[in-house]
Amino acid sequence: MGRKRPHRGNRRRPGREGKRKAHVLLTGTLRVMRPGVAEVQTPEGTVPVARGGIREGMSGDEVQVSLQDARGREKLARVQNVVSRATTTFLGVYRRLDPLGAVVPLDARIKRDFFVIPEDPCAARLGVGEGDVVSARITEYPGRHSAGVVTIDRRVGPSAELDLNVESVIASYDLPGEFPSAALAQADAITVDVAAALASDPLRRDMRKSCVFTIDPTDARDFDDAVGARRTDDGFEVEVHIADVTHYVPWNSPVDNEAKRRGCSVYLVDRVLPMLPERLCNDVCSLRPGVDRLCMSVVMRLDRRGNVTDAQAFPTAIRSAARLDYDTADALLEGRASAAELPCAPDTAPQVADAIAVLDHVAALRIARRAERGAIDFDTREAKVRLDEKGVPTGVTVRRKTRATSLVEEAMLIANESVARMLADAEAPAAYRVHERPSPEELAQTIPVLAELGLAKGELADRVIAGDPFAIQQVLATARGTAGEALATTLLLRAQKRAVYLPQNEGHYALGAKAYCHFTSPIRRYPDDIVHRALRAQLEGRAQSREQRDVARGLAQLCRTCSDRERIADGAARDTQKVKMAELFSSHVGESFSGVVVGVERYGLFVELDDTCAEGLVPVGALGDEWFAYDEKRLSLTGESSGRAWRCGQRVAVTVTGTNPARGQIDFAPAQGASRATSHASK
Repeated sequence: MGRKRPHRGNRRRPGREGKRKAHVLLTGTLRVMRPGVAEVQTPEGTVPVARGGIREGMSGDEVQVSLQDARGREKLARVQNVVSRATTTFLGVYRRLDPLGAVVPLDARIKRDFFVIPEDPCAARLGVGEGDVVSARITEYPGRHSAGVVTIDRRVGPSAELDLNVESVIASYDLPGEFPSAALAQADAITVDVAAALASDPLRRDMRKSCVFTIDPTDARDFDDAVGARRTDDGFEVEVHIADVTHYVPWNSPVDNEAKRRGCSVYLVDRVLPMLPERLCNDVCSLRPGVDRLCMSVVMRLDRRGNVTDAQAFPTAIRSAARLDYDTADALLEGRASAAELPCAPDTAPQVADAIAVLDHVAALRIARRAERGAIDFDTREAKVRLDEKGVPTGVTVRRKTRATSLVEEAMLIANESVARMLADAEAPAAYRVHERPSPEELAQTIPVLAELGLAKGELADRVIAGDPFAIQQVLATARGTAGEALATTLLLRAQKRAVYLPQNEGHYALGAKAYCHFTSPIRRYPDDIVHRALRAQLEGRAQSREQRDVARGLAQLCRTCSDRERIADGAARDTQKVKMAELFSSHVGESFSGVVVGVERYGLFVELDDTCAEGLVPVGALGDEWFAYDEKRLSLTGESSGRAWRCGQRVAVTVTGTNPARGQIDFAPAQGASRATSHASK
C-alpha cells in the first residue's frame, strides 16, 4: 500500500521563504445576477466572480474577495470572507424533514439550505404546513460547510394559492413589496384641491377649457400624460400635459424616499409593482376624464415641416375630455370609426377627432425630421402573454407600432427633448437620458452576418463600424421586407449601448438628439420627478435653493440607482413573460411551429416563433448525430459530415419537445417532415 505521506502543514522548502505572495483582498459589494453568476463592485472597479467563487456570500453582502488570473482574460474574484450581511429575511417554501423543518428560498440566487431547528415552535405556532410559503428570518447564516438556520415570522399562504414561478422571479430580483406605513399615511392624507393650487401659484395656468385627452393601452390604470393639438397659420401647436406628482410629493418626504428606493414601477406579466402608492398613481395624479387635475405642461409650436420653433413649460390645471385606447384611435385614423363613436361628450368629439388627426400628421413629420438628423428607428415587436382571472396563460398578443402609438410617442419625444433643451441651456443639474455611440468593436461583430445578407459591404460596412447613424439607417431600410430584416434589426440593436441616466447632458445617439431627458412619466419613473423638480426650480428662479443643492449633491448616485433599477425592472418583466410563455407551451408539446433562428451558440440554436415571439432552444444534439463546427463571426453551426449549416436569420420549422416554466425555458427540435408549421398558441 506504500507509506502514508506526512502532513507538511505550512512548512516551506529551504530557500523558498518569502517567495509565496499573500492574497491581496479587496472589499466590495456582491451582486448575484442569476444562479452562479455574480460580480463584486469595489472602489477599484467591478470584477466578475469565478465559477464557484460565491461561496457563502449572498447578493448585497459586503465581502472580501481575492483575485485570480483567468488565462489571459480579466481577473476573476473569489469570496474569502463576508464582512456584513444584506439579506435578513426571505420568502420560501416550508418542508417538513422530521425532526427538522426546512425553508427553500424562492430566490433562485440563494443556493443554500436553511433549517428550522426542532426546539423552535414557530411552524406550529403560526399553523405552517407542508408546502406553505413563509417569510423566514435568518438567525444563523450558512457557512462553507454548514447550513443556515431560520425562524418563521409569517405564513404567507399555501403554494396552491400563489404563483410560485412568478413569486420566485420577484424574490430573485429583490423587487419591493408593500409600502412603508409612513408612505401610505402620507399618500392617504393627500387631497386634490385644484382651486387652491391655482389661487396660491401665480405660475400655474388654468387650461381646463383646452381640449386634451389621454391615449393609453386598453388595460392601463394610471394615466400620466394628456395631449392636445391644433393647426396654426404657420404650422401646428402641440400640448403635452404631465401629472404634477412633485406638487404632492415633497423632496425627502416618506413617499419620495420610497420612490427613490424603487426607482420605477415594475410591469410584470400578471401585476404591477408601482413606484408610488395607489392613492397617487391611480387617483390623485391620474389624468382621468372629466375631473380636474394638476399638471406640468409643455406647449410647443412647430412649423409646417415639423420643426419645433418655440416651447414653453409651466404648471397647469387641466380637465381631460376623453380616455382613449390605441385601438380606438387607430380605428378613427383608419376610417373604421367616426368621431361620433368616441367615448366623450358629443360636442367635444369633433375637436378630439381633429386633434388626433393633427397629432398623426405631426408624428409623420417628426419621424422624417428625426431621420434627417440621424435618428435610428428599430422596428421591434413586443409579445405579451394573456392570462385568465386565475393567472393561467390563454394566448399571446404581439404589439407593433401603429399610427396611434406613434402619435403619442412622437408627442412625448418632442416634450422630453424640449424640456431637456431648457435645462441644458440653463446648465441645470438633472437626470438627463444619455445614449452613447456604440463601440466599433460591437458593431464590427455584426458585419460578417450583414455582409452575408448583402446588407453591408465595403464602404458601407466601414461606416457602420464607425457608428455612422445614416449608414445604420441604410442597412435597416435595405433589410426592410426581406428575410434578413429580423436578424439585421436584432444584431444592430444588440450592438447598441444601453441608455442610462446621468447628471449632465451628453446627448442621445439613437434619437439623434443633442439633449434628452425623461419628463413624461413621473408616476412610474423617478428620473422624471427629478426633471420636474429641476424644471420647476428654473421657472421659479430658485435654481440655487437649498433643496436643489441637496438634489445636486446626491444626483450622480441617484442617477446610477435609477439606471440600475430600470435594468432590474426590465429583467424581471422579461423573465415573468418567459415563465408564462413556457407555461403556455407546456400544452403544445409535440406541436410544430414556424420561426427564425435569432441566436447561434456552440450548444445550439435560439429560435423565435413567428406568431408569438416565443423563444426556445434547439440543443446541438437535436440537430443530428454528427460534430458541428461553430463559427462565432458568422453565427453558424455546420455539420462536419453532412455539411449542413444552421445560421442566424434562417427560417425553420421546430417541434416543441419540452418546457421548464420555473426557468422560463422552451425546448425545440427540428420538425421532421413538416412542410407547413401549425400555430395555435397565439389564438
